[in-house]
Amino acid sequence: MPHQTEDQETHPPKRSSSEALAAYFDWHALAGVEDLIGPEPTGAYALSAAAAKAPPKAKPTPQRTGAAPAAALITGDEAAQQAAVAAAACTTTEELFAAIAAFDGCSLKQGARNTVICDGVPGADLMVVGEAPGKDEDRIGKPFVGRAGKLLDKMLAAIGRARETDVFISNVIFWRPPGNRTPTEAERAICLPFIERLIDLNRPKVLIFAGGVSAKTLLRTETGIMRLRGAWRDYETPGGLTIPAMPLYHPAFLLRQPAQKKAAWRDLLAVQARIGTAGLTND
Repeated sequence: MPHQTEDQETHPPKRSSSEALAAYFDWHALAGVEDLIGPEPTGAYALSAAAAKAPPKAKPTPQRTGAAPAAALITGDEAAQQAAVAAAACTTTEELFAAIAAFDGCSLKQGARNTVICDGVPGADLMVVGEAPGKDEDRIGKPFVGRAGKLLDKMLAAIGRARETDVFISNVIFWRPPGNRTPTEAERAICLPFIERLIDLNRPKVLIFAGGVSAKTLLRTETGIMRLRGAWRDYETPGGLTIPAMPLYHPAFLLRQPAQKKAAWRDLLAVQARIGTAGLTND
């Protein structure tokens, strides 16, 4: 402990202005004064007496942070039914885009940055349906814009197609799953009415189902993409259209397994030939 001189004991040092001001407020607080601004001083004891005479306030119901109110919680089946009603009410692609953007029944939306619906030319005779947005797609708000998207563009260019002119692109899921995991069966069922309505409204001549999730969801099968690819399938839309569909390896899979590009090239040539078939129409 520092040694204290006799002079310091007899004559304590002067306080600074800030210390003096703090002591001034402390003294008023001890006296019961809470407000120094106003025509009359306000005492804490007087306020306490007034508060005792006032009727008690209702306590707010505690809410868990980030949790939806109990009334807003719905089952997957209920969400899928709501999606079906909302999709069926849309008569144009613009109305459908708005309905998807406003839909809150899919829990994936809570963790996504963007609702990723489509890219390309609505009404094009070739429509590509992929699986779900990835990191780049979620950031930009368009499907197939990452490495897999660049490969898809090269694949389409190889058969004389481009998203800027004559291809329409979408996904069966419109919000990025956490960590790019595979969408669950419930998530696929919730989004299904929207993608089916999008196909109905655009009436493509030919569909490409890129990847196993897309093919299994829209063809309503559990058969894997290894067995589905390379053979034409008839896709029946809710509106009564029958559209030839080619299940294709997802470009992300081809990046991991480049040896499979040869098989994908054969499938693309079949798509090119089918689109060019004379008299092919969905009218």
